[in-house]
Amino acid sequence: MDCINKNEYTCTVEIYDSTLRDGAQSEGISFSVSDKKKIISLLDDFGVKYIEAGNPFSNPKDLRLFEEMKNVKLKNARLCAFGSTAKSENPEKDAGIASLLAAETDAVAIVAKCREKQVIEILGISPSDNLIFIEKSVAYLKSRGKEVILDAEHFFDGYLENPDYSLEALRASLRGGADTLTLCDTNGGTLPHDIERIVAEVKKILPEAKLSIHCHDDCGCAVANSIAAVRVGASQVQGTFIGYGERCGNADLSSVMPSLMLKCSINCEVELKKLRFTAKQIAEISNIRLRHNHPYIGKCAFAHKGGMHIDAVQKCPSSFEHVPPETVGNGRKYLVSEVSGRSTILAELQRFIPGLTKTAPEVEHITSTLKEREFDGYQYESANASFELLVKKELGLWKAPFRVIMYKSNDDFPAPDGEQQASAMIKIEVEGKTELSCADGNGPVNALDGALRKALLAFYPQVDSMRLNDYKVRVVDLGKNTDSKVRVLIDSSDQNTSFSTIGVSYDIIEASFIALVDSYEYFLSKDSTEN
Repeated sequence: MDCINKNEYTCTVEIYDSTLRDGAQSEGISFSVSDKKKIISLLDDFGVKYIEAGNPFSNPKDLRLFEEMKNVKLKNARLCAFGSTAKSENPEKDAGIASLLAAETDAVAIVAKCREKQVIEILGISPSDNLIFIEKSVAYLKSRGKEVILDAEHFFDGYLENPDYSLEALRASLRGGADTLTLCDTNGGTLPHDIERIVAEVKKILPEAKLSIHCHDDCGCAVANSIAAVRVGASQVQGTFIGYGERCGNADLSSVMPSLMLKCSINCEVELKKLRFTAKQIAEISNIRLRHNHPYIGKCAFAHKGGMHIDAVQKCPSSFEHVPPETVGNGRKYLVSEVSGRSTILAELQRFIPGLTKTAPEVEHITSTLKEREFDGYQYESANASFELLVKKELGLWKAPFRVIMYKSNDDFPAPDGEQQASAMIKIEVEGKTELSCADGNGPVNALDGALRKALLAFYPQVDSMRLNDYKVRVVDLGKNTDSKVRVLIDSSDQNTSFSTIGVSYDIIEASFIALVDSYEYFLSKDSTEN
């Protein structure tokens, strides 16, 4: 394995995660208190420095979360409550400020408008009053023993319009005693060259200030903008772990952190090898599917399909991998398909026949079989379990755990309200013994799954731990209308792993059943190997 040229870390940058506040504003995400506590534990274990857990003034859920977290000791992170500056020059009388104090976190983040136009048009107050409210809010929170992080909202837009006022807002917060000044690209429209120039200018004007960067991704530059800011003096990066956030999302910390650590020699003080695991867990809790092509952490981030690419990676990994996959807790993956060369097939076959060479007849046979099957509509790059079964069967290494003697299914229409409308019957044989089972279901495939599972449980109790997670149908011959071949993909899992199977036929029930049988065969063969 190649190693990237990584020098000693030249400096350290703090990671401030806002998944539970900014990320919760993303469409389709609604965290429960329990969800938030699980994510806090994951982020703390990963090593982030700050966790912005929510706004205790905005909703009862966040208020309850902070109440329940009061007696929880975190290993690495500081919990942070989010709010805004007071609406008068008497912060001690402001309900929002009071809620920040009631949260009893060591750190608080308060947002302050730093764009003169918005102070006038949105807050409806004078620019001078806004500066007073900022200074007094920060000073009051500091007097109560809080670490104060000032979020300078719309800072970059304000700086481009009227830099003097935006800078005065920062100075007001410093007079109040702010610990960190966060420069926010709130509408996500600033480009990297402007981010770098403006942050450098602020750093020069306020050299003693600790600067943070907070970017949104509305023009697709949030990660690049965050890195640009660090290059010229920002010592903290705010973002969300997988880029969740309102509109187009926030800076994706799962891309920012490895880029800083592996490419810029900047330490983020996190367990980078846990990156993919942590991201997958947060995605699962969020009920959001992690993109396959997500940089660093996606299942295809280090997947290779072209034969020449695979051959090159086997000889020199850095030719098509910008970092070693294990540094971020990921792994290399070879996609087996009709464009695969012999090197790809050989790498797979060597799992079953060690010492096999590229010129062996088995390689030619499997390569030819694969191309024929893909011509018929199969696509094994997304069906790892079915490909392994195909290889074992073609090489004579397969012993079937069961044999399907017959199966049939039917639908009844119209179905009575609230009742299942499909039924199925299956007869299988295991070592000379047969089992006949029937089941109802919400459709023919669901009924077939139920009948097959019931029959197999008579011989293999471990089948009860296997679950079918996803079912996808694709039309292969788009031009043939209803007389088209269909491809069915089924994703399954047990307690430890997940796997995918495929079936192709002109009959959607048959295609589904082929994939279904493969999933149970693979599970049982894997289970017998592990035992």
